[in-house]
Amino acid sequence: MRASPACQVSLRRFGAWRAAVAALTLMAVLAMAAWVARSPAPVSTTLMTFAVVVSVACAALAASLWRTPHASLRWDGRLWHLDVTPGALRVTIDLGPWMLLRFMPEGGGSARWLPVQRAGLEAQWHALRCAVYSPAQRRPPGSGPA
Repeated sequence: MRASPACQVSLRRFGAWRAAVAALTLMAVLAMAAWVARSPAPVSTTLMTFAVVVSVACAALAASLWRTPHASLRWDGRLWHLDVTPGALRVTIDLGPWMLLRFMPEGGGSARWLPVQRAGLEAQWHALRCAVYSPAQRRPPGSGPA
């Protein structure tokens, strides 16, 4: 199998990701409210406190997921580069017009999750999809450092 040619994309639009985060957060908070509302009366303070704490935790998690920094993702045929950091990239979720990618820096470090959507990358989308699923080029033995 041949490796995909080099490509580079700027990740700047996250509308689908933010809509999904907002929808899941709303559903979690509404589930907590429905659980409290359907509990036998009177609602205990322990149950109410638990529901409020879980709802606030969901909102805090949503706020942290909402902020997705802009990034440049580049494939050179052998390694992925997120901004200037080389590493490996894995497709975690692929829904066709939207993917969740996991970037692992070379040499260790914490992974970074990248929500990528077709909107805004229409001209580069096919090349990106080919690159994320293609194998890395192997260097011939004795061709220098890897």
